[in-house]
Amino acid sequence: MIETYQALLLAILQGLTEFLPISSSAHLVIPSLVLGWPDQGLAFDVAVHVGTLSAVLFYYREDLGRMARSWFGSLAGAPATEDSRLVWYLALATVPAVVVGFVAGDYIESSLRNLPVIATTTLVFGVLLGIADRRVAQPGREQVNLSLALLIGLAQAIAPIPGVSRSGVTITAALLLGMNRHAAARFSFLLSIPVIAGAGLLKGWELASSDVSVDWLLLGMGAVVSGVTAYLCIALFLRLLDRIGMMPFVYYRVVLAAALYGLWLT
Repeated sequence: MIETYQALLLAILQGLTEFLPISSSAHLVIPSLVLGWPDQGLAFDVAVHVGTLSAVLFYYREDLGRMARSWFGSLAGAPATEDSRLVWYLALATVPAVVVGFVAGDYIESSLRNLPVIATTTLVFGVLLGIADRRVAQPGREQVNLSLALLIGLAQAIAPIPGVSRSGVTITAALLLGMNRHAAARFSFLLSIPVIAGAGLLKGWELASSDVSVDWLLLGMGAVVSGVTAYLCIALFLRLLDRIGMMPFVYYRVVLAAALYGLWLT
């Protein structure tokens, strides 16, 4: 069982890194690999997933409400709109990640959560993000279509590999496909909703099927801290996006990769 201060730090890390293009899985693996911390456990994973999911749902609550009304309206016979089509695009883009999760999830969990893999993916996908940001289109595409959604979804399928970053790889793909920064980030964040919800439900089912004892106070703290941190992170990221672009995150990933390689070699 992790200590309270460890849970607090891990919840903050989850909230900060879930939506920034720097890989939440890498940052959550590092304390156990480098500091020897115990695994945070399945129950805590569920709690921080609930927190980050709550954050993105609350931030985009108006968009999601409009999309839901439009989508249900289209099912009832109303004309399709950009909002109703976006629901279908998000569903389509989620499929590749679901397939990879079921087919390769156990292998990724058992074989790829190590320093050399995390260092390499942190570096490679950080460089790709930098290339995409340098080539960002102006003014750039605002709307997603079927082919863009499918390609971004295929990019998201490799996100379970530690160090890749789900938000990073989807934003990179969207930028390379001609979307502007804000449109790319918005689609990436909306696309996180079914992915995080699915992961949380799967972990919740595993938890319900196990006999693990649960520290509800610790889990509640983890959910609240990760949720508040994630909400503030989304708001600040989108506010500063046009001013700073993606390059600060690229530089951070390069430095982090160098540090991880150093730890691995020593």
